Amino acid sequence: MTMKVDEARTQHIASLAKLKLTEEEVPRFTEQLNDMLGMLDDLEKVPTDGVEPTYIVTDRLNAMRADVADNWDQSAKLLKNAPEAADGLIRVPTIIDESED
Repeated sequence: MTMKVDEARTQHIASLAKLKLTEEEVPRFTEQLNDMLGMLDDLEKVPTDGVEPTYIVTDRLNAMRADVADNWDQSAKLLKNAPEAADGLIRVPTIIDESED
């Protein structure tokens, strides 16, 4: 049996994912997490003895090509569509904040 997730753990998982859940959302997401974990319990019941692992699901092999740099002259168009740009690069918000709150 998979461990059940309580609301405190749901809030902890949300904080690790940098998500802010409202008090109304916490019970709903807790239930959804437990439903997903329940699916893992169902998968553990499936008999897989003698089943060969599947590594490739198609008959295609890797298509190899020369690794050649190609300047498509698209940077100006790309930067024009970017929300914020600086020095020819796209500015993005900080994802990982290591400062102490």
